[in-house]
Amino acid sequence: MKEIYDIAVVPGDGIGPEVSKAAVRVLTEALGSTAVLRFAEYPAGAELFQRTGDSFPAATFEACRSADAILHGAAGLPGVVHPDGTEAGLDFTLGLRSKLDLYANVRPIKLWPGVTSPLRGREVGDIDYVIVRENSEGLYAARGSGVFLRGEVAMDPLVQTRKGIERIVRFAFELARTRGGAPADGRRRVTCCDKANVLRSYALFREIFSEVARGYPDVEAEYALVDAMTLHLVRQPSHYDVIVTENMFGDIISDLGAATVGGMGMAPSAELGDGNGFFQASHGSAPDISGKGIANPYGTVLAGAMMLDWLGRRHGDRRLLDAARRIELAVHDALAQRNALSGDIGGTMGSADITGILCANLAPAASAA
Repeated sequence: MKEIYDIAVVPGDGIGPEVSKAAVRVLTEALGSTAVLRFAEYPAGAELFQRTGDSFPAATFEACRSADAILHGAAGLPGVVHPDGTEAGLDFTLGLRSKLDLYANVRPIKLWPGVTSPLRGREVGDIDYVIVRENSEGLYAARGSGVFLRGEVAMDPLVQTRKGIERIVRFAFELARTRGGAPADGRRRVTCCDKANVLRSYALFREIFSEVARGYPDVEAEYALVDAMTLHLVRQPSHYDVIVTENMFGDIISDLGAATVGGMGMAPSAELGDGNGFFQASHGSAPDISGKGIANPYGTVLAGAMMLDWLGRRHGDRRLLDAARRIELAVHDALAQRNALSGDIGGTMGSADITGILCANLAPAASAA
């Protein structure tokens, strides 16, 4: 257990500064007088690139590398791109993944009270699974290193290695052991999502998944092709507990999953390595609503709770673990009892009001901490 945890906050672009500010306020309230988090802001993103030509300064990377955890708002602005057409705002997130080897992208998909799923008849408790996305290999690892010939031919390689696959699959099975199982039957289950019937790289993913699964007889292992998975997540989401998959497939199906629980504003994420952790909501920078006070802060607040849980487990710090649980309870109560819904999930409440309600829910517990 540490006396003080240093948190590097990178607000980013668009609504990023608004939602990161909300999360910092809630985190501070949850820990109350203990004051164990020390926040410091650092610049990165598309807006910075427009002003300076540098989207990810070396000083920001060094601060993130040495911090106990990294909290991010959002990145990217339309039209702010490099000469090759790729988004400058993504340099920060993609750069951190590769430089800090953040190989496990953890994306919980959970239906909260008060939020209406577009899936007919789905209620709270029906949708509660986690997508574990391999974050360091796959198709996205080719960014900046593919082939582009005279504006006529472009190629991006899809690379998967035994080491990369084995560690992400093991991560998924270990995660399943900490959960209560799938909502439909309570069984701990890890689903391998791939395209093994077409591509050798995914056939290797499935082969190594099977090898690792044999070491976890207490967790059920199963397989689904990614095209079928998009159907299953709509028709039978309650069947799933933990899903593990390649980088690009994980990106796609996690957005689909988020749509079933209220959208990207309700979707936190963690990107974890053996030594560093990076936390943010899954949504983009939404520049069309920036500065209007209507951004949904729940995804970033819940990402902050994931950060506390990760830090608390790493350092054996009960203060952080308790605060993480209180934040989740505060979110539950805000949605269930106070109808604190932002516009994207069917309400009219602004981000400041939602943040205030969350802090009010936390205040009694924080004062007693």
